[in-house]
Amino acid sequence: MKNIIFLLFLLLIGCKPDGFVREDGLEVFTVHELEAHLKTLASDEFMGRLPFSEGERKTINYLQNKFRETGLEPGNGSSYLQEVPMAEITATPEPAMIVKAPGKTLTLEGLKDYVIWTERTEDKIELKEADLVFAGFGIVAPEYNWNDFAGTNVKDKVIVVLVNDPGFGSNDSTLFKGNTMTYYGRWTYKFEEAARQGAKGVLIIHDDVPAGYGFWVVQNNWNAPRLFLDERGKDIYHCAAVGWLAQAAAKRLFEAAGMDWAQSVSEARKPGFKARPMNVKISTSMTVQVRYDKSHNVIGKITGSKAPDEYIIYSTHWDHLGIGKPDAEGDSIYNGALDNASGTAGLLALAKAFKSMKAKPHRTLVFLAVTAEEQGLWGSEYYVQNPIYPKEKTVANINMDGINPYGKMNDIVVVGMGQSELEDYLREEATAAGRYLSPEPNPVAGYYFRSDHFCFAKAGIPALYTNTGIDHVERGKDYGKQLQDDYVARYYHKPSDEYDTARWNLGGAVEDLKLLFNTGKRLAFENTWPRWKTGSEFKAIRESYVPPAQ
Repeated sequence: MKNIIFLLFLLLIGCKPDGFVREDGLEVFTVHELEAHLKTLASDEFMGRLPFSEGERKTINYLQNKFRETGLEPGNGSSYLQEVPMAEITATPEPAMIVKAPGKTLTLEGLKDYVIWTERTEDKIELKEADLVFAGFGIVAPEYNWNDFAGTNVKDKVIVVLVNDPGFGSNDSTLFKGNTMTYYGRWTYKFEEAARQGAKGVLIIHDDVPAGYGFWVVQNNWNAPRLFLDERGKDIYHCAAVGWLAQAAAKRLFEAAGMDWAQSVSEARKPGFKARPMNVKISTSMTVQVRYDKSHNVIGKITGSKAPDEYIIYSTHWDHLGIGKPDAEGDSIYNGALDNASGTAGLLALAKAFKSMKAKPHRTLVFLAVTAEEQGLWGSEYYVQNPIYPKEKTVANINMDGINPYGKMNDIVVVGMGQSELEDYLREEATAAGRYLSPEPNPVAGYYFRSDHFCFAKAGIPALYTNTGIDHVERGKDYGKQLQDDYVARYYHKPSDEYDTARWNLGGAVEDLKLLFNTGKRLAFENTWPRWKTGSEFKAIRESYVPPAQ
């Protein structure tokens, strides 16, 4: 029956909606056009596009001017801007953490052994002989019949938890989602759940493989300012201290507590595990400085001709990391060419293509460039909390966070494959172009929960997020996979992420953008609503306000 339903769906989307012409607008996508935006946004002049900086001013001015030149209407009343009130919190921890265990005292070294920060705005945060509790993976997941906190009160205690979720490494696809990370495996969820439990702090034990990145990524944020939404006037509880433990330091901690490390991890993976006190106390403190300011989302639109109150939102984030620690060559500007000047350039190209079409889309197209993705998806989170276009009338979100710099690929990767029917729309367009969809090559990394589409998904709005394929047209899959591994190792979140004509080939980016364009274009000319698929954690949220029949 499921196969029959799926075939009927493919037949439905295979029927061209009235006004949809696959070729209409495609001629606008060119390497030259894309490269011009990319070179500008990733240039040293834009100073790494950090929120609150001169780099932000230059970026949002550039985007507004390009939206205006393209003929987009302002997306927020008479303005292209949505103010995003934020708090910049700079926590300066003491250089050490004192650990008191029965019969011994340890000293953990900040930066080397752990990295901590806070979302609170008090002048000083202090952990004074705070009790530690090992809380397994720190998860409460009713749909998996899992509650690491059942029967245990962790209020005012510091919990120690494992990264990822119990399914990772189990070879059991029925345990959570096996090696595919669920949202319960993300560090952001663990901080949120710790706060819901009333914990005073939470320390996640880092492990490169299940985390999806090295401890150096965490260390880059030591003593660094962090952006959060401005929550003044709201009664929201946050843990006093949050952060990460290096695995070697965690093993020392467990040894001091008289707990067998391997056995503890093994037990935490089994259903029925319950959080347990470690009989260890920790002490450290942080001084805190806070600066309040406003960053900006940039929004333009094309009003639909027949259903102007139904919206398709293309999103990308314009921000990166600004100016920071110099690399070995002395370069301190984190240009963020791939991440995410490329996606921002792609958004501008999509807007121009939609404006060039001979047939006017029936539904409204919204082009949203958000701020502060690198700091925690805050621009998209603020938009979803304060939507300009109601979620009940938002048909779908299509998000770009890095577009293909490596040349043409036979495939395009769907991040979070199996989540929504949007991938079926994309598959139809890929097939028409002689291409195919492939699942993300590293599902353990949880990329579906790491870019701006996720904020839309949490609100129930079907969200599509793609990534660069690995099946290189000329050199095959091994070469394509090596390119992506090389990017993570040499360029990700480093000053070396610059636009380089010798290294980049935007021909593949043009082809990927055409697929995303036609996916949204098909939606813009039809009156059906894409749905979450069975098994998606977001399906019930959507159906609570958009009935399945719509």
